[in-house]
Amino acid sequence: MADENPAVQIEENQEHHEEGDVTEDAEALEAMKQRVKEMEEEAAKLREMQAQVEKEMNLTSEEDKEAIDARSIYVGNVDYAATPEDLQNHFQSCGTINRVTILCDKWSGHPKGYAYVEFADPSLVANAMSLDNSVLRGRAIKVTAKRTNIPGYTRGRGGRGARAAWRGGYYGHGSAYYSPTFRGRARGRRATFAPY
Repeated sequence: MADENPAVQIEENQEHHEEGDVTEDAEALEAMKQRVKEMEEEAAKLREMQAQVEKEMNLTSEEDKEAIDARSIYVGNVDYAATPEDLQNHFQSCGTINRVTILCDKWSGHPKGYAYVEFADPSLVANAMSLDNSVLRGRAIKVTAKRTNIPGYTRGRGGRGARAAWRGGYYGHGSAYYSPTFRGRARGRRATFAPY
């Protein structure tokens, strides 16, 4: 072997090395394929679990929401330090309470000053209405039946297109609010509005 050509020996080593790389690459590729397959199976399980949770969360249809609203009350002027337990203790004389919800500001997390109380039966709402103007934590609370929101219906702010002038709304031509100052001279063509 000592008398063999060194170039031939290098070629044999390279061929042996390339064969080893091919088997290592094939093993690495198979390992990657196995890992991808496991990840896809896990993703499928997660999608299935997510669908199940969404299905459970969306069980309330419009009729169910209306039924819940029919057995719920709105409580206004609630003290900011009041807890759901305080409201539950205040309304427990009215009947069985399913849920107490104190609404909080989504940015600061502080209570907004009103709450909703859901009872087990719609007939208990009348009992709770008798506690209107009662005192809870030193404040006279306002108790009314909860109203069902109608999507797309806003009260007191106007309909579509009724934007206020100070908010950049469209005035249209000939409107009482539209009195721009014109610059330049309109020689045979319409004057253009130039605010500056």
